[in-house]
Amino acid sequence: MSGIRTSGIKVTLVRSQIGIKPKQRGTLRALGLHRIGSTNTLPDRPEVRGMIARKGQGARNKVPARFEGGQTPLHRRTPKAKGFTNPFRVEYHVVNLSTLDGFDAGAVVTPDTLRAGGLVAKRGLVKVLGRGELTKSLTVSAHGFSAAAVRAIEAAGGSVEVLALPWPTGRPPARGNALTNR
Repeated sequence: MSGIRTSGIKVTLVRSQIGIKPKQRGTLRALGLHRIGSTNTLPDRPEVRGMIARKGQGARNKVPARFEGGQTPLHRRTPKAKGFTNPFRVEYHVVNLSTLDGFDAGAVVTPDTLRAGGLVAKRGLVKVLGRGELTKSLTVSAHGFSAAAVRAIEAAGGSVEVLALPWPTGRPPARGNALTNR
């Protein structure tokens, strides 16, 4: 037996035992590890390897990738409503041609004059749509126009001025939070 040399496993304690469960402390004691930095050479046998190896659920090949440890999984947490809500949607306050017909002929209509008259909300972008008829020549400034509205305003002898959007990139910042897009 003196000619046979068995290889051993070198085990070192690298972490404090504070906060470790009593069962694990007993394992460390059985391995001969008493304080941080203590090293012990043990025979390479299955029972020793079983005490050293940290195997758990993640080390198995039967756990699905979507498993979250018992927490309600992502595919069940997400709402099942169909569709998509665009967080970058541009919303306009709408003014029709029939509303603009209430202004005097030759008037300059801007979003501020519409707000002063209580025709649109205090904030936000204004878009002119082609519903109704326009009989007066007006100079209309707004953030957006429908093609029918532009034709009707120019046919009445007026002019159209498209105002620039307030965002430098042409698209608004996302509204809400990370869960908005549902």
